Amino acid sequence: MYSVFQLKPANLRLLIFLTIISCLLLNCSEDSEEKPTEIIDVNSDDLTYLEPSNQRTGDPNLGRDYLLTGDYVGSGVPIDLFYTYYGGDDRNLLNRTGINEDIPVGFTAISTNSGVDVVAPNCFQCHASSINNEFILGLGNSFADFTISQGGTITLLNGIVASTYGINSPEWEAYLPFSEGTRATGDKLMTETVGVNPADKLALILAAHRDAENLNWLETPHSEIPEEVIPSDIPPWWTLSKKNAMFYSGGGQGDFARISMASSLLSIRDTVEARRIDDHFGDVISFINELEAPSFPNSIDQKLADEGELIFLDHCSTCHGTYGENESYPNYWVALDLIQTDRNLSEANFGSQGFIDWYNSSWFGKDPYSAKILPNAGYVAPPLDGIWASAPYLHNGSVPDLHSLLNSQDRPAIWKRPLNTSDYNFDKIGWNYQELEAKGNKFDYDTNLKGYSNEGHYFGDILSELERNKLLEYLKTL
Repeated sequence: MYSVFQLKPANLRLLIFLTIISCLLLNCSEDSEEKPTEIIDVNSDDLTYLEPSNQRTGDPNLGRDYLLTGDYVGSGVPIDLFYTYYGGDDRNLLNRTGINEDIPVGFTAISTNSGVDVVAPNCFQCHASSINNEFILGLGNSFADFTISQGGTITLLNGIVASTYGINSPEWEAYLPFSEGTRATGDKLMTETVGVNPADKLALILAAHRDAENLNWLETPHSEIPEEVIPSDIPPWWTLSKKNAMFYSGGGQGDFARISMASSLLSIRDTVEARRIDDHFGDVISFINELEAPSFPNSIDQKLADEGELIFLDHCSTCHGTYGENESYPNYWVALDLIQTDRNLSEANFGSQGFIDWYNSSWFGKDPYSAKILPNAGYVAPPLDGIWASAPYLHNGSVPDLHSLLNSQDRPAIWKRPLNTSDYNFDKIGWNYQELEAKGNKFDYDTNLKGYSNEGHYFGDILSELERNKLLEYLKTL
């Protein structure tokens, strides 16, 4: 027996037509409050199957160690200055030992080739966070603050490092690549709201300052850098193992290890260093692929969840897959005409022809582990494992909870984010929030701003409130 996810898009129209007929027949004999009364017709032309690519495998234990203590960002602030100006963190949430025992989660202390100990940013600035005061590795960080310019900070830090050690010192040499990368990004990554992320534009800026062939630093960028900063939410890492393409737009295809090591563009010196780092990232991807979604921490009404599963299969599974014993994920890219969400992220950064041409012709696009950036005017319908934990929702984090995602009339236009990780609503599944008349500060999310719209994904609007609650109960089980 074939599932919908084994069918190519060309066969979907007939399948969806039969599904509609069968659902209408069921509704003739059932209470409309107990069964969906309408199915949105998904045209097969709006769905594009993303083909899989060969992926490297490795040792997940080595991958974990490299993520937590490795030198994939090989330049940073001398460690004594880091402690003086940033301080340590005795919580040790990553359970690291040695030099990293009291380094904050978003940083890693490394020893450079010149013997200088520096502290560099790591992947957990974006890919680790807490919910209900529980730290979760791989959860997108929806509390990161990118509203502040780093331009003034790096200028001040340059002066401190130079005056403390001298510009001919090993410390300055170990610090310089980090300084160059941070100075280039400076005030070009400032978001309007705490919690959203400018990672796509960060990649574009750093690529613009790198030679495509040897990855040497270029003081003057080789291509234009756009002024606007289009925000993104950070998807959870534990869904990566199901995907055939990375990023919300589906643009990152090919070798995921090669794509993932792009964070090294901040401080990498050349392709020799790139190859050394790249050798570790097959292990890193193997570790990420073993991560599991956290279980819902509260009680679940199983009867309600079972009924919600039927609604999910009727309304959601074509794009988001099935779960449980016979899991299947379709890997569909969804056209903007269907999804109707804010289009700006799909057209910026990874949709920029200059960045696409640079990446695909650069060292990153070379065999044997080539990766590609392919533009798509739409978004991938993501796997929903652990969706209860990954608020806020949509690709730009514009919707605070799943209840309002499934009922667009309830979505707040301007809302205030919570200031702590325990301010969570386990019934509506998402962050508690305060609706506002106008944006007052950096913690307020204004959906009227470019790139911040909460429009689209209207598929839940046709459900009754009872159906919606059943569906929410099921989503808690994923």
